[in-house]
Amino acid sequence: MSVPFVTGVGGIAGWKIIQRSEALQVQAVAKDPVVQRSTTYFKENISRAVDADELVQDYRLLSTALSAFGLEADIPNKAFIRKVLESDISDDKSLVNRLADKRYRRLAEAFGYGSGKQTADLAATVSTAFVQREFERRVGEGDETMRLALNARRELQELSTRTSTQKTLWYEIMGNPPMRKVFEGAFGFPASYGQLPVERQLQEFMKASENTLGTSSFKDISEPAVLDKLINTYMARSQIAAAPVQNRYTNALTLLSGL
Repeated sequence: MSVPFVTGVGGIAGWKIIQRSEALQVQAVAKDPVVQRSTTYFKENISRAVDADELVQDYRLLSTALSAFGLEADIPNKAFIRKVLESDISDDKSLVNRLADKRYRRLAEAFGYGSGKQTADLAATVSTAFVQREFERRVGEGDETMRLALNARRELQELSTRTSTQKTLWYEIMGNPPMRKVFEGAFGFPASYGQLPVERQLQEFMKASENTLGTSSFKDISEPAVLDKLINTYMARSQIAAAPVQNRYTNALTLLSGL
């Protein structure tokens, strides 16, 4: 059983502790015997999975692969994952391109069963991602908001390198549940926003980003200062929401005035 990483304090203060200690904590996770067994097995056996069916039939390989992309909850859904892996990413009508959550597309791209083009040094790439995700998972056992913040920071840094349109990237945020939670939290959106027409949701997200962050461009949002503002706002609002009702007003003034 893994040991959760607990800061002992939540909100922005806890986030700062996570940032300061992250490098050492990731190194410690990489040396954990359970993690090492998973990454070693993957590196030594992934070459045997010559097609999607062989990958999904090997529980240990599949578990590491899905965890590396934040899709570990899909481990029981073998038939679905096989279809995702076999999808032709060049076909706009293929399953993987019709899914709103683009983590599935990144999984299919990496393994290349549908395209015949596998990520260079797949074993090392997946193993490194698995260790980072495992660190985030352990942080989440102590405080789920911290895990979501770590995930958002990593994903946004990757999004900034894309050539997709801003609308396409916003749709990706809206279709990615962990990322959406951070933006909804930072913008103060209620869960009911998810019931609005998709185009209206897009307008609301972009408008709120302009109002809260001063920009709706992911190139700008991934810049350290803007990214910090996004996460700190998310952390502050989450801390306010978790506080007892009688303390929320005071906490709100204290936390939000410092952003």
